[in-house]
Amino acid sequence: MLRFAFALLFATGVARAACPPLLDHQFKTLQGQPFDLCQAAGKPVLVVNTASKCGFAPQFDALEKLYAKYKDKGLLVVGFPSNDFKQELDTNKEIGDFCRLTYMVQFPMMEKSAVRGDDVNPFYRDLIKASGTTPKWNFYKYLIAPDGKTVTAYTPMTKPDDKEIVGKIEGWLR
Repeated sequence: MLRFAFALLFATGVARAACPPLLDHQFKTLQGQPFDLCQAAGKPVLVVNTASKCGFAPQFDALEKLYAKYKDKGLLVVGFPSNDFKQELDTNKEIGDFCRLTYMVQFPMMEKSAVRGDDVNPFYRDLIKASGTTPKWNFYKYLIAPDGKTVTAYTPMTKPDDKEIVGKIEGWLR
């Protein structure tokens, strides 16, 4: 039993060591379940700050379609609801219900947090530093390369199924 515990601790330590610093963050989902971004090490990740009452909310459809099409090949789409632009619902339950019932969202959605300003969550602080740009509105997208270092930022005007985003994802998944 002691060997098993040691092996498990060692394996966890090795896995954490292989996790790029940018992805070395843990969150809770809208349902309160733990979520470790290290699980995406070596995979492309599309990160989006979302808001249920935003005019760009229909992008949830394209995000879900992209996730459904490529998740089995390794793509991770992650939503970070935020009220930084005063367009998000009050509670995580309301956000989860809206996303699930209105857009059938299945990709992971984290608990509501700040994506800019003094209270920015640590992952977004790292994304801003890596990309050199701060979200200027809801549905700002960050595409993280499988190396966990290269980050490309896209404005809300760039749709999730834009040929540049899809082309990069497909190139990384080959």
